[in-house]
Amino acid sequence: MKKFILDPKTIELFPDIHIDVMTLHGIDNHVNEKDDPYFQKLLDEGTEAAEQFITVDPFRDNPVVAEWREAFRKFKTKKGARSTIEALLKRVSHGKRFSPIAPLVDIYNSQSLKYGVSVGGENVDAIAGDMHLGEAKGGESFLPYGETEDMPALPGEICYMDDKGAVCRCFSWRENQRTELTEDTTNPIIDIESINEDQSARSDVAIREIQRLCKEYFGVVGQLQQLNAENPEIVIAK
Repeated sequence: MKKFILDPKTIELFPDIHIDVMTLHGIDNHVNEKDDPYFQKLLDEGTEAAEQFITVDPFRDNPVVAEWREAFRKFKTKKGARSTIEALLKRVSHGKRFSPIAPLVDIYNSQSLKYGVSVGGENVDAIAGDMHLGEAKGGESFLPYGETEDMPALPGEICYMDDKGAVCRCFSWRENQRTELTEDTTNPIIDIESINEDQSARSDVAIREIQRLCKEYFGVVGQLQQLNAENPEIVIAK
């Protein structure tokens, strides 16, 4: 991966778009069960904080949920596609508890919950060429987690894409097995998507919390950058 680029169509649809980006180099993301209580505490705290974002009934009328549903109506989507933060908040609304998965995923999921923001993560080393957040032409190869058959992007869908196909479909709704974070990932990229000022303010705090937690756990300082309409392209340092 060399650059991360916001394509013009994305900016046209979402003029206030703001992506907080953090890259990490040389982490050890392997699961160590002795650390499970630490990550469980982070996830439980995030779940408790997330209650502030689901105070309205029905669920779909909560501002964080409604804002992203409105955003998804602006482009072609796979039926049933929802923002990552809606999926997390839905589980909270049903009283479900989150369990540790892997260190980096647990860190960013906990802060996604705590700040009501949509967070995604990929393996920098698996991304071919530049990564774009833009409008799919349709047919971009995509093999999501848990599937065995290609599920290509739709024409007009807003996706993260690289030279080999779609990386994540419908913003960060689902990710490609090819680029997903695993325990063996050593050089990840984390991004937080915002489409309005309120989301951006929470995102800026959340990415710094993720940076702090990563420094404490991995001993690695993440590099922070931002993408927006005025700065639609960043270089990913190696």
